[in-house]
Amino acid sequence: MKTVAYHNLGCKVNSYEMDAMLQSLRQHGYQLVPFEDKADIYIVNTCTVTNIADRKSRQMLHRAKKTNPNGIVVAVGCYVQSDTRAVEADSAVDLLIGNNRKKDLIEILENYMDGVAQESVIDINHTSEYEEMQITSTIEHTRAYIKIQDGCNQFCTYCMIPYARGRVRCRAKESVVAEIRGLIAAGYKEFVLTGIHLSSYGMEELLSLIQTIDVIEGVERIRLGSLEPRIITEDFVKGLSTITHLCPHFHLSLQSGCDGVLKRMNRHYTAEAYQKGVQLLRKFFDNPAVTTDVIVGFPGETDLEFDITRKFVESVGFYEMHIFKYSKRQGTKAAVMPDQVSEAVKTHRSNVLQTIEWEHSRKYRAFYIGKNVDVLFEERKVIEGKEYWIGHTKEYVKVACKACDSALENQLITGKIKGFLQDDILIME
Repeated sequence: MKTVAYHNLGCKVNSYEMDAMLQSLRQHGYQLVPFEDKADIYIVNTCTVTNIADRKSRQMLHRAKKTNPNGIVVAVGCYVQSDTRAVEADSAVDLLIGNNRKKDLIEILENYMDGVAQESVIDINHTSEYEEMQITSTIEHTRAYIKIQDGCNQFCTYCMIPYARGRVRCRAKESVVAEIRGLIAAGYKEFVLTGIHLSSYGMEELLSLIQTIDVIEGVERIRLGSLEPRIITEDFVKGLSTITHLCPHFHLSLQSGCDGVLKRMNRHYTAEAYQKGVQLLRKFFDNPAVTTDVIVGFPGETDLEFDITRKFVESVGFYEMHIFKYSKRQGTKAAVMPDQVSEAVKTHRSNVLQTIEWEHSRKYRAFYIGKNVDVLFEERKVIEGKEYWIGHTKEYVKVACKACDSALENQLITGKIKGFLQDDILIME
């Protein structure tokens, strides 16, 4: 029996595809071992969203070859797709598998071991095929990420993903429903719909899919991955508000609160339109959790433009913000834009927004003190010498409960919040 060590980098779509590949390996008799072990085969599911992601991908590939120079090192995914020649030239890599070929992992791997050459990196930008994969379990034990869409047509000026993932392709509703039914049978209660650009599934189509999932027996929670602000219309949000099991947790990528920066980024909305979307969510949902991404130090971002963003995020009051310092990505339009911002300025601006994020996030969590909440518990954890069960509310607020004799994993429990255990964890009575 051959042993396989694996490492996943990047987004939840990558995680889903890694789960599918690992499932296929187990079904074909391979033994999975930790990445640190000496294995016959190493699989690194790579990411290319930033130059740092490329570097981490290379580091993990080289670490694998160093652990076992005689092992087969397989580079898979986005970094392979975006810079095929560089990966081919890397002496640490034995086999390349691009996007839309992950489903063929076993065939490609076994052909390689038999000495049979096979195309394993396609022209991703000229395919309309959705790569059909199915999972019956995930690395997580209570929450299952369900990939329903791939590719992106947006071409933001800072982003390589359209070149690594290709154009928009969507998964059939029947396939999604069948997979969820199988995961329910395996005990899963919460499902997160995800994709490279989830909103490209289509407003009406996405709403119809969620409505179908909502009435499947055994579904307790439905979450949505990152949404495009332009999909947040009154009709769409009103439709969402009628879905019983939908979690009121919405991630709307902002990137900047300044219209001038948004235009240079090729983001197709204004700050005012974004704000109206947030207002719609708050109109139809009771205290929804609204989270976002913000990039600081985009080329040409002046002090005045950053201050506009600062004031904007303060006015919105996000539950959480993921703040990124702009990273020049070779091959994108932004990489050659004039007036690149210094690292020192990026760091300062990041720190400013991090402070705002901490204050708003704590305020949002504090809202639930004294209130009854439903928590899906996920893991047992030791905090400051004491054991707790840790889970999340529908709004994705982390909650702890003192450990008892009963196992609470994958259990939905209702209880009153009495205060903070830590800055980012509430404690249930």
